Amino acid sequence: MSIIKHFDKRSGITYVYESTSYWDKEKQQPRSHRNLIGKIDKETGEMIPTDGRGKKRMAKAAEAVSKPKQGPVPSLLTEKYFYGATYLLDQIGKETGISEDLKACFPEDYKKILSIAYFLILEDNNPLSRFGKWSKLHKHPYGKDIPSQRSSELFQSITEEAKMRFFRLQGKRRIEKEYWAYDTTSISSYSEKLKQVKYGKNKDNEPLAQINLALLFGETSGLPFYFRKVAGNIPDVKTINELVRKLDILGYGKIKLVMDRGFYSTANINDLYKGHHKFIVGASTSLSYAKAYIKEIGDSMQNYARYNEQYEVYIASKTISWDYTQDRPYKGDPITGDRRMYLHLYYNPEKAVEDGKQFNRYLKKLENELLSGKHDSAHENAYKKYFTVKKTPVRGIQIEPIDKAMAEAGKLHGYFILLSNKVKDPVAALELYRTRDVVEKAFGNLKERLNCRRTLVSSDQSLDGKIFVEFIALIYLSYIKKKMEEKKLFSKYTLQGLLDGLDVIECFSEPGKALIQGEVLKKQEQLYIDMGVKPLLAKPSEV
Repeated sequence: MSIIKHFDKRSGITYVYESTSYWDKEKQQPRSHRNLIGKIDKETGEMIPTDGRGKKRMAKAAEAVSKPKQGPVPSLLTEKYFYGATYLLDQIGKETGISEDLKACFPEDYKKILSIAYFLILEDNNPLSRFGKWSKLHKHPYGKDIPSQRSSELFQSITEEAKMRFFRLQGKRRIEKEYWAYDTTSISSYSEKLKQVKYGKNKDNEPLAQINLALLFGETSGLPFYFRKVAGNIPDVKTINELVRKLDILGYGKIKLVMDRGFYSTANINDLYKGHHKFIVGASTSLSYAKAYIKEIGDSMQNYARYNEQYEVYIASKTISWDYTQDRPYKGDPITGDRRMYLHLYYNPEKAVEDGKQFNRYLKKLENELLSGKHDSAHENAYKKYFTVKKTPVRGIQIEPIDKAMAEAGKLHGYFILLSNKVKDPVAALELYRTRDVVEKAFGNLKERLNCRRTLVSSDQSLDGKIFVEFIALIYLSYIKKKMEEKKLFSKYTLQGLLDGLDVIECFSEPGKALIQGEVLKKQEQLYIDMGVKPLLAKPSEV
């Protein structure tokens, strides 16, 4: 008597039979008789009896199935996987605490989350429906296929409470003294069922409804550690108050934000002062105090002493007073006072030329709209500011430019300003402000590599879960890109090329034996070192 396992391709179930051999006298040949005694559980690998009959026989058979045989294991049980790239991701997960924090927040599903994140990273632009094929070829945390239905269930199971706990754990791993770059991007959607999908200012210039995604990055680590979905019709300037509230709930304490001019408003600055938070924010040169400072500096702005060779800009700075106001709804009177603020002014001659060209194109557009009679309601103030319009029965519409207004606007070309209540040094402020580039690159990764340009889900809960898993993948990608920049690897590799170069390393798995890795080249070993992780070595004993 022997135990035989048979995999049914139609049902996906592995059945277990008790096989008894006997001699068929009529056909004069050996035959066998099979009795179905159970099936293999996909999760545990143990046998589940089919019914209650023959318990002793089934218990003995189950022991035979689960208990490893002594002696050599047949070579046909050896399985081969690609291992080099997923090993890199395993080590990054340990280095950044991602895998530990996910396990703490999603104890039942963290391996599935990691495996889908690995797939998104390594299979550039491939849809999740291809996960099954990838899973058969690669060693990954979950180790099994995740069909489309199971991945949808996974996304829906990711709760807001668990996400917030993960953000809290990851945020505490970031250096408290570092600034956090903050920005938003738009994600287009064809779905009309999602609550936050609204028409707004689409940053990809697509004529579709959208949701907005806000991201926080550590300035020193270069890694994202928090995101939130925002309705597509909410402008950037309206998101700061809620961001500060959420970060307070997460227990991050005093925060330091770096933001572009889209987040500047009097209300936002007052809120940041009220919470004693530090900030660097871009602002418009058309603000009264900015124009006054530009006028005060005059031609001396382009003096050699103000030139910064590293950034190729002329720099000036001064301390100003911010007119602080805090509403007190319970008492009905506001608190007012002065707060210290640093105004950093920068001038770039090349930007001045480009600003001039762009301004002339804008003026020409306004003029054409006036001559055609096809006015844009958003441009009404600009029409009055830059042109005098006359209309006569004989000569029709006559337009004359208002030269003084155009000249005044031209005086601001090439300038940009930063405001801060903490950073006094204008060069340090500019260096910190330019860390926002990591957010722009991250948005590119989300949309291009992680298939997040348009949402293809039909429920808010599924969308939230999918974006969270893509966010996990984004942390890994951001880590790899930062290391590549530090080691100047982009001169030799693309990001995908580096991953592909490691992905070819194989491993071999046999029951009852330690994992055996394939050959590792010296240049592959060096890539692991450049990524800041322990390299795979050629000797199996060092795996």
